[in-house]
Amino acid sequence: MDRNGNSNKEIEKIVETLKKELKKFGDPVVTKVAKEKRSPYRVLISTLLSLRTKDETTLKASERLFKEADTPEKMIKLSEEEIEKLIYPVGFYHRKAKQIIQISKILLDKYNGKVPDKLEELLSLPGVGRKTANLVLNEGFGKLGICVDTHVHRISNRLGLVKTKNPTETEFALMKILPKKYWIIFNTLLVTLGQNICTPVSPKCSVCPINKYCKKVGVEKHR
Repeated sequence: MDRNGNSNKEIEKIVETLKKELKKFGDPVVTKVAKEKRSPYRVLISTLLSLRTKDETTLKASERLFKEADTPEKMIKLSEEEIEKLIYPVGFYHRKAKQIIQISKILLDKYNGKVPDKLEELLSLPGVGRKTANLVLNEGFGKLGICVDTHVHRISNRLGLVKTKNPTETEFALMKILPKKYWIIFNTLLVTLGQNICTPVSPKCSVCPINKYCKKVGVEKHR
């Protein structure tokens, strides 16, 4: 039992229920990209594109971009303007086009064109935060790490699994209570749940498969 009153058995039931019940919704975009072709570079770039952008937009932008360039060598042959046109209308596309070129050059200069598989080295790349770095480790390399985005942060707190103020705090809190066998899949499950059921405003609690386990912390209105 952790300090928030959750037992390991309850956490296991939450994760196993989600694994079974969320299959009908399909995977989030970066997981789809990763399954298509196990390339850490594609995972890194598509994760960067996904920030502040809807999945459908990210997927189409990733497909357009990777059709032209899916390696650092090919990417630096494109101009910033060409990349902008390919990834538009993802959020902050001007900045992301610049970062994609910067990252590609760093990978070629420093890592022989390969994406590093260490958290600290990933965090040193332009535009890469903990969420992106952990997702690259998870989906690109199959390495352990808990990727916490807004969905994971929000839902973990709603469930009462953690009591945290930001995604970084949530990441470290989850590392203490979440069995390591669930570290990689936890992001995929909660992102899918957050996009389809446990929405930021007025979540669909009546159809949520883990409703009975949820403490509904901070939920004022639900459907």
